[in-house]
Amino acid sequence: MASLEFTGVSKSYDGPVRVIDKLDMNVGDGEFVVFVGPSGCGKSTLLRMIAGIEDISGGTLRIDGQRANELPAAKRGVAMVFQSYALYPHMTVQENMAFALKMAKRPQTEIDAAVKRAAEVLGITSLLQRKPGALSGGQRQRVAIGRAIVRNPKVFLFDEPLSNLDASLRVQMRVELARMHQALGTTMIYVTHDQVEAMTLGDRIAVFNEGRLEQIGTPRELYDRPVNRFVAQFLGSPAINFLPCQVSRTADGGRQLALANGERLVLDASDLPAGMAPTEIGVRAEHWQLCGERSGLKARVDLVEYLGDVVIVHASLASGHGVTVKLTSEAVSPEPSALIHLRPQPGRAQWFDQTGRTIQ
Repeated sequence: MASLEFTGVSKSYDGPVRVIDKLDMNVGDGEFVVFVGPSGCGKSTLLRMIAGIEDISGGTLRIDGQRANELPAAKRGVAMVFQSYALYPHMTVQENMAFALKMAKRPQTEIDAAVKRAAEVLGITSLLQRKPGALSGGQRQRVAIGRAIVRNPKVFLFDEPLSNLDASLRVQMRVELARMHQALGTTMIYVTHDQVEAMTLGDRIAVFNEGRLEQIGTPRELYDRPVNRFVAQFLGSPAINFLPCQVSRTADGGRQLALANGERLVLDASDLPAGMAPTEIGVRAEHWQLCGERSGLKARVDLVEYLGDVVIVHASLASGHGVTVKLTSEAVSPEPSALIHLRPQPGRAQWFDQTGRTIQ
């Protein structure tokens, strides 16, 4: 196991554009950290920099306290699992998993023990004599992961390893990866664009945008207390609802929040920090509640999606803004074209200033 320390780490190619811009971040020993962000945000490039596949343009990367900028990839103690399985088709599963150790001229007894242990962890002991062509996609991905496990690395690096699998296999493999982390206790860094994978796998999540780290924290911290609009909208399904708003004074000198488009949704804003004026509120789909006509926003239902345990209601406000509401399947489910009235659950609205920063 190993910790990682990024101090001012940058990556740039030809020209002034930085793919990674002065990253400061720590990954703890034995921690499972997930890198998420839109395509092109730099998360896979950063993973390759850790592995030694990409050079570091600036700053310092330390792995287990040792400066790794100039350290050859083979000496960093990392193992990487890619999106493609890249298995040797003419070799058995056992031979594929043992290949790296065989090239390193390890004793055969050590190789056999390492392959056996990895196969037990991944539940593929019965597949060791098969060739890749006789395996399913999920089984092939297990073999690719097993090939990394036998090397006993300090750090595992995963670059979207489940993106080639179908939905049911992805769920199964997420469980397997979580179990593997618990069994091995090795530091793991996982790159994905899938927020469900990020929320379910990571001890902490690092959200990237245009080469910058926007926020790092536990899944609950990022979901409940995002630092800005970008993080708020990136995590959560359905996506958070944003509505423009303005602050006004009450008769007793307090402050209240109301929508800026003429519709009224009065929320207590007395605890806002002095001088802070939110220009937008964010309400997650599950944080809306149906209410009486006098206390909520009027919306017309456009579409109702029944998903078994929950119902997703897509509706339009009089202002033209769309809102998405998540209700339990036991709740009263409105019909399309029906009029409903909505307001946020007490204390669940999130407030953002004109720069997109969260007002706590």
